[in-house]
Formats: sequence, C-alpha cells, structure tokens
Amino acid sequence: QVQLAESGGGLIQAGGSLRLSCAASGITFMINIGGWYRQAPGSQRELVAQISRGGRPSYADSVKGRFTISRDIAKNTVYLQMNSLKPEDTAVYYCNLQTDRYGYWGQGTQVTVSS
Repeated sequence: QVQLAESGGGLIQAGGSLRLSCAASGITFMINIGGWYRQAPGSQRELVAQISRGGRPSYADSVKGRFTISRDIAKNTVYLQMNSLKPEDTAVYYCNLQTDRYGYWGQGTQVTVSS
C-alpha cells in the first residue's frame, strides 16, 4: 500500500516561510518525478514545482525565485521550501509522485498566507 504523508502547512503572515514535506511509504518503483500542485478556491489545480530523478527542478513563473523543491532519496521524501510567501500563495498544496507505471497523490495540506 502506497501512502503519501504531507505535512508543514499552516497559517503564516506574508513574507514568512514554510516547508512542506511529502513522505512516501510503500513505493517499490523508482520515482521519476516529484511535484507539488496547488489549488485555490474557485481555481484550477496548477503545477507549482517539479523535480526529476536526477534532481533537476522546474518552477511555475509565479513562484520562481521564492520556492525551492528538493528531495531526500534515502527518506523517500520531497520537500517544498516556500519563502517570501504572498497571500496569493494561499491554496491547498498537493504532493504528486510519478513512477513509470503509476502516479500517486497526497491528500493535501492547507497553506494560508495572511496580509
């Protein structure tokens, strides 16, 4: 059974920082891509950041320079370091892990940035 445990969300003031974690258990295939998506109320889910198996990251323009995606292979964990948070970053953040065969989603963690 595959489980993705998300943590690190919460309420924070604009300009602050949070680090989201996505710890995977039960995955027997190598993860090709780790990613973070977010969905704000009334909006479509959007891709925020991805990291390849080789460690190459990519970011949405809206978060570039503020967010950093990383992973700890030994811990099977993907992180999203979020700095200089803005109210428009408020959303439910979802972790996504892709193997050659399957994709897995976390249940989401709420990030609320107050002004």
